Amino acid sequence: MTRIEHDLLGDREVPAGAYYGVHTLRAIENFPITGVPISAHPDLVSGLAAVKQAAAQANANLGLIGLREAGAITRACEEIRSGALHDHFVVDVIQGGAGTSTNMNANEVVANRALELLGHAKGDYEFLHPLEQVNLGQSTNDVYPTAVKIGLQTALVHLRQAMGELATAFAGKAAEFVDVLKVGRTQLQDAVPMTLGQEFGTYALMLDEDAERLAESAALISEINLGGTAIGTGLNAHPEYAWRVRAHLAAITGLSLITASDLIEATQDVGAFVQLSGVLKRTAVKLSKVCNDLRLLSSGPRAGLGEITLPPVQAGSSIMPGKVNPVIPEVVNQIAFRVIGNDLTVTMAAEGGQLQLNAFEPIIAHSLFESIELLTRGCRTLAQRCVVGIDANTEHLQQMVAASIGVVTALNPYIGYTEATTIAADALASGRTVVSLVLERELLTQDQLDKILDPQNLTRSVDPIDGYATVADRADSKHRVPGPI
Repeated sequence: MTRIEHDLLGDREVPAGAYYGVHTLRAIENFPITGVPISAHPDLVSGLAAVKQAAAQANANLGLIGLREAGAITRACEEIRSGALHDHFVVDVIQGGAGTSTNMNANEVVANRALELLGHAKGDYEFLHPLEQVNLGQSTNDVYPTAVKIGLQTALVHLRQAMGELATAFAGKAAEFVDVLKVGRTQLQDAVPMTLGQEFGTYALMLDEDAERLAESAALISEINLGGTAIGTGLNAHPEYAWRVRAHLAAITGLSLITASDLIEATQDVGAFVQLSGVLKRTAVKLSKVCNDLRLLSSGPRAGLGEITLPPVQAGSSIMPGKVNPVIPEVVNQIAFRVIGNDLTVTMAAEGGQLQLNAFEPIIAHSLFESIELLTRGCRTLAQRCVVGIDANTEHLQQMVAASIGVVTALNPYIGYTEATTIAADALASGRTVVSLVLERELLTQDQLDKILDPQNLTRSVDPIDGYATVADRADSKHRVPGPI
């Protein structure tokens, strides 16, 4: 069953049950690109519905459409914002026309649902028209970027929540591992001791910092150009429309929105999207680094570092029995690679804008939504399927600290860099421990070493023994002289 709809190119048959119309049908045919419809980004669809609802209410206030029609549009938009009819938002996420096909898709779905609510059949546009009423006072060029910004605000809330969950998981492990001493590493070589708790606490802090940067970026996308219509001059919109529609949109979404002071500039400028993409890339890069660390720390179990054990979630090999792989960090690494690539896409699309409009906002929007959605799922997966189940291999860590050459760094203030270097070289060549060599050469006593190498002292930047003389003060004495303890 079909119905006939008409546009400037002629008549077309549209599926009778479809809420979309002829403009959407042509877009489906024109853009068989990714196979991913805009409904894949539900926050974008909800953002479109919020804009159409605000526009209907503003136009009703101005007496430009009837209250009955505005009410039907509002009800249709509220249904869409609650999750209904998303499967009728079918145009491809990558499309020509600066988002026109997306705007047309929204106009038609809203109009046809509103027609049903008014007691008419889909396609009976003489009673309520997708362009004459639903799109009144609007252009794709102000509707689309505004809807994208509304959707991104919602998506960013979800991402920051997921990052908070992951940060909490890392913080929990930091508390659990607070007294677990280990060898720190720089350039993959043994460095100085630290605690596993300090290592995991750093990951929590990194996530918290990036969540703050995302909040700053979210503030930048609170400025909208709705009311500017085609290029920002406001042609065909009522003089009071811009401020009225912003007020309605703010009330509908609960967001603090600002109408740009210069709508012409705001219509062509996508700098806020570039800024947000950069912060998403920053988050992805740092998250990927953390996952690299987790894979390194858990490598083995016997021929690697083996400092921690990740929870086993699946068999790791079809040929090697018993093998378990760090698949959760690996998938988050891949998410990060995608987000980094999306940032380059956003960069090039932003640079490609011309004159009064950026025609490439669809790929900008798709890239941003995809990055946010992937990072959100990735953070939750990493927290729930990996971090909360990590165990410390405490005995192995203790053995590595005891055998580490790196502890000699803690002795520098007491025996001097030159002597410490000799001890380190001899320990490495002989396979003996630093402590045994220091005692053999009577450079420090066992009591002094116990205090200096106490885990609490090794992992903080204070002198564990008050009154120790400096190397320069050592004079002719071969031994360090401790002061009062």
